[in-house]
Amino acid sequence: MAKDKKTKSGEITDISKSKAKREERRKEVAKDKRNRMISRAVSFAILGFIAGVIIVFAGKNIYLMAIRTTPSTEMSAGLTADGKIEGVNVSDAVTLVDYENITVTDEDVSTDEQVQKDIDKLLEEYQEIDYDVSLAIADGDKVNIDYVGTIDGVEFEGGNSNNAGYDLTIGSGSFIDDFEQQLIGSHPGDNVTVDVTFPEDYQDEAVAAKDAIFEVTVNGIYKAPAFDDAFLEKHGLATEEITTADEYRASIAKKYYETNLREFLSNYIIENSTVNTYPKDYVKIMKATTKANDEATMNYYSQVFASSGMQASTNVWEMAGEDSELAYEKALVGRAQDTVKQAMVYQAIFEKAGLTIDIEAAKAEMNETNGDETYADSMIEDYGEGYFAQNAIRDAVLDYLVDRYKDPDKMPSEADETEMETEVGTEAETVSETETSAE
Repeated sequence: MAKDKKTKSGEITDISKSKAKREERRKEVAKDKRNRMISRAVSFAILGFIAGVIIVFAGKNIYLMAIRTTPSTEMSAGLTADGKIEGVNVSDAVTLVDYENITVTDEDVSTDEQVQKDIDKLLEEYQEIDYDVSLAIADGDKVNIDYVGTIDGVEFEGGNSNNAGYDLTIGSGSFIDDFEQQLIGSHPGDNVTVDVTFPEDYQDEAVAAKDAIFEVTVNGIYKAPAFDDAFLEKHGLATEEITTADEYRASIAKKYYETNLREFLSNYIIENSTVNTYPKDYVKIMKATTKANDEATMNYYSQVFASSGMQASTNVWEMAGEDSELAYEKALVGRAQDTVKQAMVYQAIFEKAGLTIDIEAAKAEMNETNGDETYADSMIEDYGEGYFAQNAIRDAVLDYLVDRYKDPDKMPSEADETEMETEVGTEAETVSETETSAE
């Protein structure tokens, strides 16, 4: 066999071709083996990841199935016929706040905001046009205007107020495009040119999608009068009992005082009492009824939205503001416990204070309040005796607390209550006017 030639340094300069091929083949086999091993390892990793995801997903579904609440409308479930929680000693389950020594401040039951809201609403009804040229129209103002509308210099039907004067509230969106906004800053007596474009889907096809020009005359701006004795006298609002603005304001405050006191006391006893042990069975029942209420609410809004061509929530947890069913179920526990706590606190005070309820009297009062002689019986038929009695217990406790902490001088008299009912009835019968011109 011929020897390989070497250089002076002893390195081989000529390797047989067969040996080189064998070496190259060995490297290729080794590389291929490594690639197969890497590919197999990656495949196992991917399969492991997919299996893990499947296991987690399956585990989550199994967990959801285990905790998923079945809705129920049995509002009297878990209650005795006299409205108490079955098998629960509430005096042990709840540590009550000292409800006999509650400090109630004027701020706690303030009616100032409610009174001012009522007065503002009253003054709005008696607004009068002010022609003062120094006044400027602002967003929200009610103004009186006249207008003439043209398209390509030609008047169109319905675009002329014919100097009849038209009342418009700026920002109401009653008129097309930005008609109302273009009047902001103008004054009584001003003539304003308003450029608008009718919507493409406007009901009158003759003007739909067309540009129009309105020449508008600002006649005046409505301003509310001052609330004073003269205002009451001028509009016949003074009575034998109420002759001044201060007395009128006080009469309104009385309408809200008892409600505010009742709400404050209710929140106080609940927030400052402590639950020692939650009755698991009743919490479970409250979860079921709470979910049923949520679903009923969702179905109601679905119908309302559908009639308006809008999309409502597709599931109960979205409607409740949760991002998943799991989050909803967890939140449901807290909501049910809140309901149970309220029931236990009311029942504990009811029992400790030695209060009683007259179911027939409670039914008669509910019927009178709702103007329906069958209202209470219908409620009992729908929700059961226990639920009706539980609500009567709550009312009895709050009546007891209100009587204990009320300021007689701030409480409404029977005459005040009758007046309030009359005002509410009159308000409900009022039909708002529909604006039609240039809309």
